[in-house]
Amino acid sequence: MKLERVEIVHVAIPLVTPFRTSFGTMTTKDTFLLRVVTDSAEGWSEFAADPEPLYCSEFVAGAEIVLRDFLLPRVAALPHLTTAALAPALAKIKGHELAKAALETAVLDAELRGYGMSLATYLGAVRDRVPAGVSVGIKNSVPELLDDVERYLAEGYVRIKLKIEPGWDVEPVRAVRERFGDDLPLQVDANTAYTLADAEHLRRLDAFGLLLIEEPLEENNLHAHAQLQKRLRTPVCLDESLHHARDTASAIALDACRVVNVKPARVGGYLEARRVHDVAHAHGVPVWCGGMLETGIGRAPNLALAALPGFTLPGDTSASSRYFAEDITEPFVLGADGRLPVPDGPGIGVTPLPGALRRFTRARRDLHRA
Repeated sequence: MKLERVEIVHVAIPLVTPFRTSFGTMTTKDTFLLRVVTDSAEGWSEFAADPEPLYCSEFVAGAEIVLRDFLLPRVAALPHLTTAALAPALAKIKGHELAKAALETAVLDAELRGYGMSLATYLGAVRDRVPAGVSVGIKNSVPELLDDVERYLAEGYVRIKLKIEPGWDVEPVRAVRERFGDDLPLQVDANTAYTLADAEHLRRLDAFGLLLIEEPLEENNLHAHAQLQKRLRTPVCLDESLHHARDTASAIALDACRVVNVKPARVGGYLEARRVHDVAHAHGVPVWCGGMLETGIGRAPNLALAALPGFTLPGDTSASSRYFAEDITEPFVLGADGRLPVPDGPGIGVTPLPGALRRFTRARRDLHRA
């Protein structure tokens, strides 16, 4: 392939309800799409982070600079553009996994469209539908939380994840268990909100038969998570702390996690995400696909990843309507069996709808032209 043009499309899409976690409240999905045009096809991707560096160190404005000034010049200098060539070409640029993931995904989408191959086939998917869980943010009251959980279960979601933080943990979980029973697959996500000093408090969650507790302590502290796991029956799952397959292997060896959340953007793209899956699967550690409140452009490739054999737990691959009254692609609709279809068209299998893209676009800029 030859790289002809790279365009950034800044979009802002209102959420149907505010989404609160331990690090803030979102009311709008405010990010950018990346459009890569080659001599054979075009590809699309979505930058997963937010305008502020709260979930991670990357943010929208910074990623645009990194792409324009550091990543794209190296990619444009490649004599033959392939997705496999990207990681070696970008290796000297430290970090910036989410920016790299956006670029890799758009190039991969274009490359696979040129071959007429779906991302699911390329990654090695073994299913054409995947079970969908839903992430429920921190609420103003327990009754409001219970109403939301009841609505999501009525819609067909097969697993509930509750966001927690100090002061909003044991009692909300207890209320959900008492209301909906012990058979409900239930897990919690702290987004690094606790310290090891909270271990005895977190042990109280063992009473509720949770699937897992996700990223309870500060990110990148594998030792502390290993110490916490010794004191909990509930499996610890890591998210923010895992940046590639190597530290996933280290976390498993240390018993710092017994479940792995695979977010392709966090680890630099779908090629590395597949390697993370392979490492965990080889060690018998279950994995699931995390979410970043993606539009259809980000949700489609996540569904392809979630169809790999090691994804034995439902992910945060919820329907479009969970977050958006109108998506920028054809909406993903939850089936009666609580599953979502894996796109089978070329590349990521979706493209933006021109009208919706026009309505939600705030700015368009060329980052590169041949």
